[in-house]
Amino acid sequence: MKKIIILCCGLMMLSCSDDYLDQVPDDRLTFDETFSKQNTVRGYLANIYSRFPNEFSQRYTTSANSGPWTGASDEAEYVWGFHMGNNLNIADWNATTQNVSNLWSNFYRGIRASTTLINSIDQCQNCSADIKEQYAAEARILRAFYYYNLMRSWGPILLMPETVVPTNANLDELGLERNSIDAVTNYIVSELDKGAEALDGVNFDGQNAGRMSTPFAMAIKEKTLLFAASPLYNGNSDYSDLIDSEGNNLVPQSYDQQKWKKAADAAKAFIDKFVPSSFELYKEFNNDGSLNPFLSVKNSTLEDFNVEIIYAIPRGNNSYQYDVTPLHIGVAGNSPTGAGGLSVTQEMVDAFFTNSGRSIDDPQSGYRDSGFSDFQAPDDFAPRTTFNPWTNREPRFYAGVTYNNRLWLNRNFGDIVTTTWYSGNSGIQAGTNDYPPTGYIVRKKAAEDYGARSLPYMRLAEIYLDYAEALNEYDPGNPDILKYVNLIRERAGIPEYGDVDLPAPSGQDAVREAIHKERRIELFVENVRYFDARRWKIAEDAFGGDMHGKDVNARDEQEFYNTVVFEKRVFRPQDYLWPIPQDEINANPKLIQNPGW
Repeated sequence: MKKIIILCCGLMMLSCSDDYLDQVPDDRLTFDETFSKQNTVRGYLANIYSRFPNEFSQRYTTSANSGPWTGASDEAEYVWGFHMGNNLNIADWNATTQNVSNLWSNFYRGIRASTTLINSIDQCQNCSADIKEQYAAEARILRAFYYYNLMRSWGPILLMPETVVPTNANLDELGLERNSIDAVTNYIVSELDKGAEALDGVNFDGQNAGRMSTPFAMAIKEKTLLFAASPLYNGNSDYSDLIDSEGNNLVPQSYDQQKWKKAADAAKAFIDKFVPSSFELYKEFNNDGSLNPFLSVKNSTLEDFNVEIIYAIPRGNNSYQYDVTPLHIGVAGNSPTGAGGLSVTQEMVDAFFTNSGRSIDDPQSGYRDSGFSDFQAPDDFAPRTTFNPWTNREPRFYAGVTYNNRLWLNRNFGDIVTTTWYSGNSGIQAGTNDYPPTGYIVRKKAAEDYGARSLPYMRLAEIYLDYAEALNEYDPGNPDILKYVNLIRERAGIPEYGDVDLPAPSGQDAVREAIHKERRIELFVENVRYFDARRWKIAEDAFGGDMHGKDVNARDEQEFYNTVVFEKRVFRPQDYLWPIPQDEINANPKLIQNPGW
């Protein structure tokens, strides 16, 4: 009997056409038919792409292969209890949690399908040699990318054979075991190198936007190496008992500084090859030619396929817009409304610098912790009574946070001022279940309307900060470190380190702290902070304990400005690595569980 392949259309630009859908009832094709023609191979590849995580759908975790990264970090809180991040925050999850199994299975299914295509592409009768090479390279990069997603959550994972394992195979009899972090890293890097080389010279914008590409492969390569170099996976004695059946450590027990060099070299290779010929930091300018920092940072994540975007999903489910658009009950008219249910923590609000480029606890920052002033935000047309801690902050704060008494983005239906206190138009009394539980609403990546747009996954700014971090760990004092941090700060409109008014941090530890702070601010709600805190091994402090916001339950607006605890969170040592789904353990006893689960 011929093997039957079930084909599903992807949600991305490779989606199947109506003609393709009409070819075979119920979309069922035999294995040979699937790989005999270019259009059916293209449909199979589209299905592999459809497993790419859409992180703009985190409210319904895993529904679009997304993770709980934003709400499970100290950046934000989802008001809705069904969000998986809320379970992680109170340690209410384990190896039988369905969302854990969903993510694990999604990536391994993508890996298996990628392997099938790579092994079968030569059967395509009307595919040119170039198309065969391109499709195989795309599948190879996708396979490596799915392994990268597994590695950063589960640590040492299982590398599947490069021949297709039958769906009815007995995993116990196959004897497949988890591979070490070093083996996983080396395999991912090797596969990305092959894919990058095969696609070198293949156009990755225009009609090819959203496909796998050489720059994407090189970016994920440096991200993989950065993880392997970080404290979580580089000489972590907490995992000394995590061994394979032969007693080999799955996480290296000896620290290797050269791993940081590999990460830095990979990031620099990307920069040397693509900057500025293909990518550069996105900037907007005023009429007089001067930089407009606010519009630059705001639109770096909104302007479709701008010069900074390394990869974006061309189109897809964007429930995020509903999450970050305030309710505006009673005043919205025909303006798009939302829930405002993705709420910024006070911890994150306090992380943003003042316009001096200094942290708020710096005596020279100019920060005021109480009182009110008439203050005009960068995107407002008039001053408004504003809580002093929210005045004179850096442009990234105003691009990232909606606070009480802030003008809303969309002015096509009138000037709407968002109020988030108890009786405000977007407060708890108005919204009941749709309100910001901390009094702040995420504003970053919020569009003025709900129109279709690309969904950015990675920007050049992240590569710059990765490079600076890795370089500081193996070659502290290298001038490139502050050069690339300062490129980020210059675009953000704040003083650069080494300016007259802002001395450069001195010493490796101080520079590391500066880089960590810059990453937290620049990459806010870009699905980086959750992984940074884990790979740095600071998550127990960063994600555990009291989390704060404004007093959204206060009936008096003045009382709203008090800082209160909205949740006591838990992050345990075992939470650094996700639990392997219990059904996978049951199917393959050699697949040992992560510590603590």
